[in-house]
Amino acid sequence: MKTILLIEDDITISELQRDYLEINGFRVDMALDGEIGLQMGLAGMYDLIILDLMLPKMNGFDVCRKLREKKNIPILMVTSRREDIDVIRGLGLGADDYITKPFKPAELVARVKAHIARYDRLVGGVDAKNDIHIRGLRIDPDTRKVFVNEVEAVLTTKEFDLLYFLAQHPDRVFGKDHLFERIWGIDALGDLQTVTVHIRKIREKIEPDSADPSYIETVWGSGYRFKG
Repeated sequence: MKTILLIEDDITISELQRDYLEINGFRVDMALDGEIGLQMGLAGMYDLIILDLMLPKMNGFDVCRKLREKKNIPILMVTSRREDIDVIRGLGLGADDYITKPFKPAELVARVKAHIARYDRLVGGVDAKNDIHIRGLRIDPDTRKVFVNEVEAVLTTKEFDLLYFLAQHPDRVFGKDHLFERIWGIDALGDLQTVTVHIRKIREKIEPDSADPSYIETVWGSGYRFKG
């Protein structure tokens, strides 16, 4: 049984989300503030973490950043603030996806299932023979590690998935919608800006000059291309 950590300070919302997740076969642990949530997230063996943005004692951004220092599992951020800057900050700190309140419990369950299934496939189905070496960049899908001139660049789960997918198809242009569906696996439920944010973070970690990228090229009006 897959186990979810739900970090949400509103007990009514938390219990509702827990009930829907449990009905769908998940085991759910709950934390009502950021500090406890962080402690549980670091100590426990969870398959996914649902993290509210506005939390007492420690906000969701800080919790996400500290979790990402130790954990590589999917993190789904929940926010009631629609400003793009909140979403960008959250994804920049390592969240895999976000969902905006109010949302239907069924949508939450769908997101959780999709992220866990995709993470399991990508972690369990990689093959060391598929290593990619190009111009100082080495992508090792067996260990899910990336090296630039043999110095490790630490990528989040979705950053790795996105980079590896693009690198597997050099010189081919992919639109944001295609990349979102391929990597996040949730058609029409997300924000395509998620792709833009992840590309930016990948460039910051692997490119000698992120303003003049040598690996991931923007094809204006079309999408992105990994230069082979």
